[in-house]
Amino acid sequence: MSDLDQGYGKLSSRRKTPAAANPAHLPKPPMSAWQRWEMGDVQQPADRSAAETSAPALAAEPMLAVLEPKLLIDEAELQRLRQDAQQAGASEGRQQGHAEGWQEGYAAGLEIARNEAEGLRALSLAMPGALRLAEKELADDLLTLALDIARQVVRQALTVEPQLILAAVRELLQTEPALSGTPRLLMHADDMALVQQYLAEDLQAAGWLLRSDPTITRGGCRVQASSGELDATMETRWQRVAAALGRSQASVTIASHD
Repeated sequence: MSDLDQGYGKLSSRRKTPAAANPAHLPKPPMSAWQRWEMGDVQQPADRSAAETSAPALAAEPMLAVLEPKLLIDEAELQRLRQDAQQAGASEGRQQGHAEGWQEGYAAGLEIARNEAEGLRALSLAMPGALRLAEKELADDLLTLALDIARQVVRQALTVEPQLILAAVRELLQTEPALSGTPRLLMHADDMALVQQYLAEDLQAAGWLLRSDPTITRGGCRVQASSGELDATMETRWQRVAAALGRSQASVTIASHD
């Protein structure tokens, strides 16, 4: 017998072993041609009781894990946004401050302009009077200058033409009414010789006496009588000229010539 036949014989002898020899293997009921297969409960009763006991503990614990916050933009972009927000806020603050400052400055400027306008209005109202006063002061200054010039001219003229005293004496001799009594003609001593030379006969006819007076400026004279006095001194004549020019008072000092 070959080895193949021997092996086949052993396998046949194993198949012919009765079922009672292995009690673990029980005979199964016969199966029909088609039957639906259902999965049995794989969990044993003891395991199921343990799961039901631990269910409340698992339900008390949070089922979701805590997630770490994650930035959707990087740090550089966030910094840029912060700077933009700060700049926008600063710009808005400057604009608001500028607007408020402009309003306050406008109000202050308007008040200043009103005050200036009121001052100009008052000045315009006072302008005519100021102009008249300026004209008067200017006229007074010009008159003073003219009188000063005239004074210098008279002084020089008396030096160059001493015979000017003769015109003053003739004017006094012709004054009406004539002085009564024995009038005295007073003048500077330097003028007496010239008057005696040219007007001696006129003085004798009028009954006047010629006398010297050191207080009288050369070029002028004065007549004193019981009935009155005639003043033809340089100071008095100068005052008359100044009054005719609108000056109530004027310096009438004329340098004397000894």
